[in-house]
Formats: sequence, structure tokens, C-alpha cells
Amino acid sequence: MRTTFAATIAAALLSTSAFAQTAADFSADRVKADVTWLADDARQGRDAGKPGYDAAAKYVADRFAALGLTPANNGEWYQQVPFVTVTADTKAPRGLTIGGRTFAHKGDAMATLYGTGAQALETEAVFVGRGVVDKARGLDDYAGIDVKGKTVVLFYGVPKNLPSDVAAAINNRKAKIAEEHGAIGVITVLDSETAKRFPWKEIADHGDEPYMSWATETGDPYRTAAGVKASGLVRGAAAEALFAGAPQSYAQVLAAIDKGAEVKPFALKPQVRFNATSAAERFTSPNVVAMIPGSDPTLKGEAVLLMAHLDHVGVDPNVKGEDKIFNGAMDNAAGIATMLEAARAFTKSNPKPKRTVIFAAVTAEEDGLLGSQYLAKHPLPGAKVTSVVNLDMPVLLYDFTDVVAFGAEHSTMGPIVAKAAGDMGIKLSPDPMPEEGLFTRSDHYRFVTEGVPSVFLVTGFANGGEKAFKDFLATHYHKPSDQVTLPFDWTAGAKFARVNYNIARALADAPEAPRWYKDSSFGQLFAADAPKADRPAGEAAPAK
Repeated sequence: MRTTFAATIAAALLSTSAFAQTAADFSADRVKADVTWLADDARQGRDAGKPGYDAAAKYVADRFAALGLTPANNGEWYQQVPFVTVTADTKAPRGLTIGGRTFAHKGDAMATLYGTGAQALETEAVFVGRGVVDKARGLDDYAGIDVKGKTVVLFYGVPKNLPSDVAAAINNRKAKIAEEHGAIGVITVLDSETAKRFPWKEIADHGDEPYMSWATETGDPYRTAAGVKASGLVRGAAAEALFAGAPQSYAQVLAAIDKGAEVKPFALKPQVRFNATSAAERFTSPNVVAMIPGSDPTLKGEAVLLMAHLDHVGVDPNVKGEDKIFNGAMDNAAGIATMLEAARAFTKSNPKPKRTVIFAAVTAEEDGLLGSQYLAKHPLPGAKVTSVVNLDMPVLLYDFTDVVAFGAEHSTMGPIVAKAAGDMGIKLSPDPMPEEGLFTRSDHYRFVTEGVPSVFLVTGFANGGEKAFKDFLATHYHKPSDQVTLPFDWTAGAKFARVNYNIARALADAPEAPRWYKDSSFGQLFAADAPKADRPAGEAAPAK
């Protein structure tokens, strides 16, 4: 007999407290010890591909082994990820030519070609508004225009009044949307508001930074929109040159975009040419992976993934002051430490979880969620990941009494998450910083884009959390001061491990794997053909 959705949720919720009671204690001292070791100066900021990261990876593998977990990659603790770093030749000519007029790189234009050696790409250009397509909301900036083999010119951002997570997802997909319509180049223009938020000099200062990705079987850098061969960014005179002779001038289009008015697409007269020269370097860095095989013969082929990124941003010799090591204690030694504590609880619990539980300490999150993307694209053998619980930068500076459960409202994970937190007296709060777009900025999102329901807990703003959280972001986030000398509340670390364990345990024993709600934009976009669930009566739907 097919289990009903209501029965599935009821069984999962009833199981949460029971298994929490049979799990091992959650230790503040163990969390402290793991964070202290991982964030020590000897780790040199755990930059992917560097000795400090490799030492941290061995530490996690040794901890997995000591806990009695099983290596998850065909008997290996490591899933080696091949990386390619493409570095621009700053001495070679580079820039964007528009209608025969060349704009030097980092002047009024910037240009990138996604390959190595000396390269050039010349195409026709087409203006496509903001370059947004969302059929569910009636948005299609490509309607009625042919962009095949051409460069699309579009404004940064999305229409106003979209939910923050949906807006971020659409913004992240613009190159993919362009590729789906046949474009081979993308040039972005900043609207007035964005230009104020991100001054051109600050953007240009990063204009020669290396481009990093994992390598495909051909050795080429993986890119989500591989058909887009070049990208650019323009302002001022370069933007005006693009719209020379067009039905609307740059000033007219900018004014309309700034007002939120709809602008129809149209062809642009000037040809555009991208020029750049670059070289590639290669290295490997491992995801560290372990598992507990499922105990149920039917369900063990499905897996719950607990994941945290192990890397941080390394050492910057140019940073002011004596301390140049970015230790990453909160970001994300704290996430790794709490994942290890949750893993320990799984090994001590009885009975064993019905589904397989995978634990992954992933690499290169700070370089663009790359290790998790490789894991999502190269599944481990034995079990298919059907849900993800991600642990990233819990701010452990106070006794949190609420959490923000990013992603929970989009799938049947929601009631499970609410129950697991509620049983511990922890409330679920709405996103207090929607402008940050946090749902799309951590590793779980690589699985969301593969159609896997996921949740990502962030410590909330209650009980003094707002001040502690904002002070950390302003003063210590991605700075050398993110280290164990901060006033950590280690008991909060044990508490964070427990609530994530309770969520994962309930998911592991639920009769059915999570399903996207029918009204979820992410389910509609990334899992269009997967079975969906009706949202329970009385539960608020995500904002449209």
C-alpha cells in the first residue's frame, strides 16, 4: 500500500525525538577542540590545493575513521577534485572593441574569454533588457529576438519585488539563460543603483583575478554555461558606444531600467570583439567523504547528505597588519566541527538510520562552491542523495534561541525541520537579511540546482543574536580576526550540532524522501519532472 504524504510526515516527526534521546551526548569541548585545531595558524587558512588544506583534510579523514564511519568513495576517504586555474596575461592586449573603437580592460570595459592562450571573439550584439526569463511569472526578455551566435547585452539584476532567494537564483542563471537561447557572449551593464553599491574601481581591482573551476574529462574548466565563450562588463563611454544608432540610447534605456520599466529587446548596430590572453595551472584538492550504510533494505539506496566546507581563503601577504592568515574559525571550522559531532551521534545511536547517511567535508567553497558542485555532478557510489543538510558558518557567539532554515519552506523538509528545532525550544525565523541572498551562496545550492531538496540553518537574531551576527559580519567575516580568540559560546556549538543531527536523523528514517512543494520556484525550475507535494493547509507559501 502506498504511504500517504500525511502519514509520511507524521512518522518522520514522531521519530525525531525518539532518536535524539538514544544518540550520544553532544560535547562543547569536542567542538572547541576541532575548531581550535582546524583554525590554528599552522593550517595557513586551509586554502584549497595548499598544504594547510591537505593537513585539514587528513585530520577530518582520521576523525571519520576514529568514529567508525565507512569510506564513501569506493573504499577511499577522498574524492579528489581536479581543478584548473586560468590566469590572465596582464602584459598582453586585453579589452573590448565596440564598432571599431577599442576600450582597454579596466578602463570603461572589462573582458574575459573562457579559454587559454591568445584569443579573440567577434560577434553581432543584441540588447535583451535585464536578460531574465521566468515563465511562471510572465517574464521573458528574449521574446521575439534572435540571439543565436551573438553577444547579448543586458543589465545587472532582476525586476524588483521578487523574493530574495528567487531573485538571486535568476540572477545566477543569466549566462545559462543566454546559452539556452544560443548566445555565445554576454556583456553586462550596471544600473544606477548597482553602480553606487559597487564602485567601478572596486570591480576593476579584481579584474585580473584568476578564474578557477574544476576540470572536465577533456581538461577544460567546467562552466554551467559552457556555450558562452566570452563575457564583459561596460560603463560610460563603452556603454554609450554599444547603443550608438540603436532605437534607444544608453541614457534612455538606463533611465527606463532604473525606473523598473519594461524595455523590449532590440538589435544593436556595432560589432563587438573580445580580446584576451591567459594561461592555465592545474592541481587537485579532495572532498573528504564518509558514510553510514542504511539499515533498511529498501531505503538504503537513498542518502541524506550532511555537508560542510573545509576550506577557507588562505594567506594574503598584502593585508595590512602583522596577521595575514585567514584562519576561518567560524567560517567554516565551526561547521566542520559541528558536522563531526553530528556524525559521532549517528555512530552512537541505536537503531541505525534506515537511509544511508553521507558526511562530506568539501573543498573550494570559497572559490565558488566548486567542491560541492563536483560532488553533485559526480555522485558517490551506492546511494542517491535525496536530501541535503548543510552546515556553513554558524555564528557561535551567543546562545541562539532561533534559526533561519533556508530552503525548508520549499519542500516537505519544512515540517521535519520545524519539529526538530521546536523539540529543542528553538524557533524558526524568517530571513532577517534577504538582501544577502544567502540561500544561493552556500554549498547546498549546488544540489538544489540538481533538483535535491536542501536545508541550511543559520543561527538567528533573537537573544542578542542580531548584534553578535552583524558585528561578526562587519568586523571578522573573511578577515584574519576570524579565529578562536573570538568569544565563542562552545555550548551553542554542541546545540547547533544536535539540531542538525535531529533533522538529518528524521530525514534518514522517514518513509518517503523529501519532495518539492508544487508552488516552489526551485522545484519548478530544477526538478520539473519530479513528483511534487501539496503544501499543508495553513503553511504560508514563499512570496511570489
